[in-house]
Amino acid sequence: MRKPDFEHNTLRALRGEIPERPTLFELFLNETMYRNFAGHGPVGEGPVGRMRMVVDAMIAAGYEYACFHVPGFTFDSAQCEHRSTISLNDRAVITDWESFEKYNWPDPAKADYSVLEELDRYMPEGFKLMLAGPDGVLENTIKLVGYENLCLMLYDDPELVQAVFDQVGSRMLKYYEGAASSPAVGFVCSNDDWGFNTQTFLSPENMRKYVFPWHKKIVELAHRNGKPCLLHSCGSFADVIGDVIDDMKFDCRHSYEDNICPVEEAYEMLHGRIAVAGGIDMNMLASGTPEEVYARSRAMLERTEGRGGYMLGSGNSVPEYVPLENFFAMTRAALEHDA
Repeated sequence: MRKPDFEHNTLRALRGEIPERPTLFELFLNETMYRNFAGHGPVGEGPVGRMRMVVDAMIAAGYEYACFHVPGFTFDSAQCEHRSTISLNDRAVITDWESFEKYNWPDPAKADYSVLEELDRYMPEGFKLMLAGPDGVLENTIKLVGYENLCLMLYDDPELVQAVFDQVGSRMLKYYEGAASSPAVGFVCSNDDWGFNTQTFLSPENMRKYVFPWHKKIVELAHRNGKPCLLHSCGSFADVIGDVIDDMKFDCRHSYEDNICPVEEAYEMLHGRIAVAGGIDMNMLASGTPEEVYARSRAMLERTEGRGGYMLGSGNSVPEYVPLENFFAMTRAALEHDA
């Protein structure tokens, strides 16, 4: 089993430096993998019990951190029908100023930050948490308002749009403030999907007006606590990558799709400006052969060797439908270095 060494590997890669060994990154795996890799289910009741399983699983799989969202803070919305996908329109709870005023806004002070202390006592030396949010600023706003409703509201009532974003963003910032200083947290993840395959959900101008200022504050908070901040965001990023790097000043970016920008191209474009995480395309992981997955993973590590600022992983995450042999083919490309 690979002994975790967050400081000399994951942390260096996040900062654009050269890690001591090929380093793995994943937003999350899936419940079956967590149970199988850990060799057990949740250890006791509640979020600590589940995270002890996740920590054990991530260590066994060769990672040096686990993604964690502090329990007790989330933006409630109407239930929507969902199967393999969900609608971005059918669970809106804020449609006008009256519903805005009546909405029960969550209090980030009520999140259970004590869980971080318990996990810090449990985790072995060299292992940390990636602090993520309960979705992001734009995602939560869309959840509350509805995507099509939001697009119309930008023209019909921009003051209400600003009010919703301010309520969501300020609470997200308070949530991160309550957790980022914990010694259990190695880095911060601002996770917020921003777009389609060809463009951002909102125009770049509206993204800069309503969304990006809150992300900038989250990055600044992470940096004040001496920790890198990673952006996880799906969708086209070409029109806003300058904002991500030069204005918001994220340290690392995650989520790459071949039909938007293959990770190989992204790395060559972004190297020296921002670190890159993941990128082995989900379609390849789901439907390719283990030999194809291994070859691409190995080639990506060879491309970035001696240059730094890269961690190997999937284009997004590892859901149940990814064949286990393909996941192992990807991670083997990094872990065989220890053999």
